[in-house]
Amino acid sequence: MMVNIASRVVALLVTGGTIAASAPPPPMPLLPIPLDRLSAQVGIDRQIFGERGTEAPKRDRANLLLAIDHSLRYLQTPKAAAAYRQYAVQEITLDRVKRSLERFRELVQATKTPAELQVAVRREFIFYRAVGKDQRGTVAFTGYFEPVYTASRVPTPDYRYPLYQVPPDLAQWPKPHPTRLELEGADGLQSSKGRLKNLELVWLRDRFQAFLVQVQGSAQLQLPDGSRMTVGYAGRTEQPYTGVGRQLVQDGKLKLEELTLPNVIRYFQTHPAEMDVYLPRNRSFVFFTETKGAPATGSLGVPVTAERSIATDKSIMPPGALALIDTRLPYRLPNGKLGLRPVNRFVLDQDTGGAIVGPGRVDIFMGTGPEAGDRAGLINVTGQLYYLLLNEPKKSGR
Repeated sequence: MMVNIASRVVALLVTGGTIAASAPPPPMPLLPIPLDRLSAQVGIDRQIFGERGTEAPKRDRANLLLAIDHSLRYLQTPKAAAAYRQYAVQEITLDRVKRSLERFRELVQATKTPAELQVAVRREFIFYRAVGKDQRGTVAFTGYFEPVYTASRVPTPDYRYPLYQVPPDLAQWPKPHPTRLELEGADGLQSSKGRLKNLELVWLRDRFQAFLVQVQGSAQLQLPDGSRMTVGYAGRTEQPYTGVGRQLVQDGKLKLEELTLPNVIRYFQTHPAEMDVYLPRNRSFVFFTETKGAPATGSLGVPVTAERSIATDKSIMPPGALALIDTRLPYRLPNGKLGLRPVNRFVLDQDTGGAIVGPGRVDIFMGTGPEAGDRAGLINVTGQLYYLLLNEPKKSGR
């Protein structure tokens, strides 16, 4: 993701676009944020760490601690100080968010079982529930991931579809910016004739994979010589994002209940000429930089952690804060297939996205590679989102 942000899958294909953190978060408006402070603590009935039967709690706890440390690093930055100076809710301050994370980290290390941690959290923390898309707490969850594709640093007959560096004069481009169709043509191969000439960074074999890297905001690329190249978000045009999955449904190509990333990929594999019709409908265009092996990074400028980092609308949600999601995620079943299982787990709010708008949207980072992609592509579920802050009788200073 960039040096800024991260990828999206179903969110971008299904709900109409989350260039996840491909764009810097907008400034927070001085408006009440859509969080309800709960008078009674929310139930935490399932395991907090080690939800997967195949994953040792010790390893999962380590990932949670790693994600906490990334948020704490962000909260020390001038960027965080500026964000919380603009925050609308007086009781949610930078100092309180930071101390809440520090205390929660201590509890994760000190407690021996999920039950012990639950008791400690109930005793020391206040829960704030996102009002959701219906003012009743219903939140739509999607997933994103960091893809791994094959690519070449030079164009060949097999590798024809480029990712591009950010134009050095992008800030001077007249607005509205050119559309995707104007920049690369209907077939995705006409960029050498216009503003993107000589800005190619790397070439991919598959056109839809190149498109998905723009959707995801970052990628690991396996080169022909066996080496690996990583790319991350570097900028984007000021044009709206349109999810191609939604377009396929609107045109009757797929049914809404069939709308998953694997089905969208399958459709374009079966009807490759249709990419000339549907991909240009996404007018937005994303540029990349080589990240020299850096991990996938969210909009806060810190790495995102598989199943422990989420993306929300940073104009209304507290950046870097501790949260709890109550939803369903896909896991491998004994028969080898993916199936949804209820999860109730702590996460860190570390990313944003173009389609992640309002109090009723959350995107979950699922990790890197094909398995993460398969799982992310199946997440299109509802649930609830809570933020946790220390229960303090006195107001914290900003």
